Amino acid sequence: MTCCQHLLAVSFRHANAPSISKPKFAPKLHFNCPSRTNIENKDLITCSAIGHMRASIDHHIAGLHDTHPAGRTSEVLRLIDETEEGLLSTGKFGRFGGMFVPETLIYSLNKLLAEFIFCLRDPEFQGELAVALRDYVGRETPLYFAQRLTDHYINGNGEGPEIYLKREDLNHGGAHKINNAIAQAMLAKRMGLKRVVAATGAGAHGVATAAACAKLSLDCSICMGKVDEKRQPYNVLLMKLLGAQVKSVEGTFKDATSEAIRSWVGDLDNSYYLDGSAVGPHPCPSMVREFQSVIGKEIRKQAMEKWGGKPDVLVACVGSGSNALGMFHEFVRDEDVRLIGVEAAGIGIDRGKHSATLSKRRNRGISRSHELFVAR
Repeated sequence: MTCCQHLLAVSFRHANAPSISKPKFAPKLHFNCPSRTNIENKDLITCSAIGHMRASIDHHIAGLHDTHPAGRTSEVLRLIDETEEGLLSTGKFGRFGGMFVPETLIYSLNKLLAEFIFCLRDPEFQGELAVALRDYVGRETPLYFAQRLTDHYINGNGEGPEIYLKREDLNHGGAHKINNAIAQAMLAKRMGLKRVVAATGAGAHGVATAAACAKLSLDCSICMGKVDEKRQPYNVLLMKLLGAQVKSVEGTFKDATSEAIRSWVGDLDNSYYLDGSAVGPHPCPSMVREFQSVIGKEIRKQAMEKWGGKPDVLVACVGSGSNALGMFHEFVRDEDVRLIGVEAAGIGIDRGKHSATLSKRRNRGISRSHELFVAR
């Protein structure tokens, strides 16, 4: 098991579980899948992403011992449906999201959106992606019963939750990031682009992007802040071993992101910017949500196999949103499944130095080319 940040915890309230046409220029990706894959329309999930996800993270929750389940009301579900209906054309999640970019990027982003929409409904792409996730990424990942952690939280009456861990750390690369990276790299290949640019902080997204590019024979350039390079020398080495060029940038992740975008803008005809977080201009958040949603889909399937039902509670850390979206989205419409997002409180949520932007909800602003809550 690698770093605990790559584990997605699934908590169950009950101690006793119930018993019960492709473009001509798009190249073949050679994942050894059949040329035609029978994928039903119901499996081709249309886009939705981070908007209104805040509505599914109950801000009244004081802790895991709160006895009042947080469900989605009919009004929240209506807002989610309305958001999805207009998302592909506007990129807006209610009042959030959008595409705040220079005019020079509009054409490239619209072209990416068109390719993304096509791939959502293309059985050949979906088949190739399914094979890549199985044979290269290593899915599906286990839903592991944490026996001793479960025992630890049993109360004096012998009752307590059964706790399971979704083992995303067992993916190729050691994190959930590869789910999105391999899919977006396949999109870049289909669009005829030769070079992938990305920014990374701790290095997980950089490693995933480098691994995806190595598989698909794409040039890979990773921007990383010098501060983060010193903290994560192993990931820097791994990126280089996978064939990526690692560019050192003064500062941290924010500065690396700015440099990666500059590199992309300077070579739009040949480069693809691969974002690993549910941020950035439309359609980037929708793409990350779509390609990470495999996590929640597997949880639903595995829960049914293990105890014949659904989880009572899902718990995930909330930073830039990729793993929380991947876990929660499948269950957003399940009113009986409680979704808990855990944000970083820093030195104190009331002292101003924290990352709990959803919990505080005080500031809105434009960051990374879309509108969202920001910490100040």
